Amino acid sequence: MKLLFVSLGCDKNLVDSEYMLGMLEKAGIEITDDENDADIIVVNTCCFINDAKEESVNTILEMAQLKTEGKCKALLVTGCLAERYREEIETEIPEVDAILGTNSYDAIVNAVNEALKGKKYERFAALEGLPKADAGRILTTGGHYAYLKIAEGCNKHCTYCIIPSIRGNYRSVPLEDLVAQAKELAASGVKELILVAQETTLYGVDLYGEKSLHRLLDALNKIPGLVWIRILYCYPEEIYDELIASIKRNSKVCHYLDMPIQHADDTILKRMGRRTDRADLERIIKKLRTEIPDIALRTTLICGFPGETAEQHETLMQFVNDMEFERLGAFTYSPEEGTPAAEFPDQLDEETKLTWKDDVMELEQEIIFEQNEELKGQEIWAFIEGKVADENAYVGRTYRDAPGVDGYIFINTEEELMSGAFVKVRVTGAYEYDLIGEII
Repeated sequence: MKLLFVSLGCDKNLVDSEYMLGMLEKAGIEITDDENDADIIVVNTCCFINDAKEESVNTILEMAQLKTEGKCKALLVTGCLAERYREEIETEIPEVDAILGTNSYDAIVNAVNEALKGKKYERFAALEGLPKADAGRILTTGGHYAYLKIAEGCNKHCTYCIIPSIRGNYRSVPLEDLVAQAKELAASGVKELILVAQETTLYGVDLYGEKSLHRLLDALNKIPGLVWIRILYCYPEEIYDELIASIKRNSKVCHYLDMPIQHADDTILKRMGRRTDRADLERIIKKLRTEIPDIALRTTLICGFPGETAEQHETLMQFVNDMEFERLGAFTYSPEEGTPAAEFPDQLDEETKLTWKDDVMELEQEIIFEQNEELKGQEIWAFIEGKVADENAYVGRTYRDAPGVDGYIFINTEEELMSGAFVKVRVTGAYEYDLIGEII
């Protein structure tokens, strides 16, 4: 039996996919990337915003066609869309044989076996505790970097976000389990470990009674083989002094912090259910840059939130201009069924939302280009991601760049380099988002 696995959505979902792949391989199922050769197809879905929902539904429908017209004998749907729209999938897409919720991916082998027998299978475990994977992960990231999911769920309940209802409340993975996972990943060749959760800064509160991300960083920093440890998804109001100190003292922890703020106007932040105001954000950013002068701060913003005015958009633009984030992503507001914000009466039109998003990204492009120009002549370490086709050049990432969301450094060299090589580079040029460099 050959199985095709389609993983959609975020890096946290990808970790679940990699555990499912490990369990399926352990069960003797061969993994293929050819959809026309697959006897079994699994789609691990996302539904965080409308675009992700549409991609998930379209992918399921495409795979359902392979079930009716091709070789596929069993079609399974897992993840966030499955958790949220289980009844709709069951009634509207009868080709689907099995549906697993977000906290039930450990049942994937049973689900496949039952589906192959022609039986319908569903499992939706309560959104508490954590699934117990009985096999290691199959990494899909190339081998030199991997995501370490340190917690599941979220307690924040922002007015625009559906995550708590489909992932449950915040549950930390025990520290000793994470260290064991990290050691196994490092032993397999992983050099960069990227810590992810719906919110990493609250790690350990539920298990140890206090924020413990700094303790985890101290432990991970001791693991041989790791070169970089990167932290994503730190809510600004939860960043604390001991965390900053641990970033400074642990040599493997990148001076990089992903800190989603969503907006900078106090009224909009309050309507979003966020727990900061502009003054808080400015204070936190100033502190981080004072304590860690070379830190690269990444943030994400929502444009066109219900009720947002042109003046509030200008407040956001001024904030972006003043803060000069090293990395930034902007998204248009997406009204999600079941969230308070979707019921707000003053929804904006799509054209306004897109225009405001473009405003923010054009400004950020100018900021990053100026910052990149200032890096010329500096020496910096980079991971090699691959070779540029038909050129004596390679694509790399610096400590300022998380995979998949940030920029690259294009390195000119006659040397033969392998993906995952760690090299020192002199910056020689700049693009809007990317750098040019040469091997020292």
